[in-house]
Amino acid sequence: MNIWKPDPGETLLARSPVSFATGAASRVRGMRWFRDPERNDIQHELTGWPDGPDFTARSVGGATAQKGLRGMAKATGVAVMAMLSAAGGNVSGSSVASTDDGSEFPDDPANEVDDFPVLWGAPMTIARTLPWQLDPGRIDEKHTSTHLIVTDRRLVVVVLPYDKRDFEHIDDEPIWQCPLTDVASVVPRNFKDGDDFSITFADESWCRLKSFRRQKLMRYMAPRRELIPLGQLSPQQQKRVLAFATEVQMPDSVSPNVTRNEGGRFHVEILLPSRLTSAFGATEVSITMDTEGREIDVDDYLPGDF
Repeated sequence: MNIWKPDPGETLLARSPVSFATGAASRVRGMRWFRDPERNDIQHELTGWPDGPDFTARSVGGATAQKGLRGMAKATGVAVMAMLSAAGGNVSGSSVASTDDGSEFPDDPANEVDDFPVLWGAPMTIARTLPWQLDPGRIDEKHTSTHLIVTDRRLVVVVLPYDKRDFEHIDDEPIWQCPLTDVASVVPRNFKDGDDFSITFADESWCRLKSFRRQKLMRYMAPRRELIPLGQLSPQQQKRVLAFATEVQMPDSVSPNVTRNEGGRFHVEILLPSRLTSAFGATEVSITMDTEGREIDVDDYLPGDF
């Protein structure tokens, strides 16, 4: 076991599996590109990168035909389900996964429908330093995973073995990092499945990543959330945080991460080492409390509490 740990005085905020995103629109489905600001393909210029797949976007006619076939298949499936239901069959569930964050409408058609860059940068920019292991076309995803780690100081990418029979086996190898101050903005990209997000760096280069736990990663990046030391909380709030830490059996090596939500309430989050896995990354336990230290029931959450 070799688990990446922050330096003394540095706080771990989030850790989740991540990779470069993949196109979802008909023309670019299953594809991704690495571009410079003139939209040239630069994957063969990236230092240390092994050869990977070369993609060509489908023609408009081909994409339309493919979309039509998928539509016919979906319609046939719906018809079959309706027939089974009408015949009294016990039909439950759905073959189509959905998320509340997904959208059928692209926010950026040039980069989501016509083209699908996942790395964009001029020479000598931060995005060009990203590791090739983030690319599903270059790494063996059945046996290897990449995690993005967010601390109050930096972003770190680690590569580690992935074994479906043993998610608790962690053997981290750090392969990339950058200061958190180099992150200019983070934007959710909701087209299709709602798992993508983009990071724009201070030098205007950017990347598009995919994580089924993207909200946990984005929460602490930009704008940066101020961590509130326990000593700056009121006595009632401190008492509730310490009681929560006891309830979840927080080890001495870990400290609660306390931040203020948009509505003024406080989010208390604890990342338990016992819940770290190769499949999900660091899993947190959390509560939201008011200014008096009272825990807020999830049914009473305000939009800024989520």
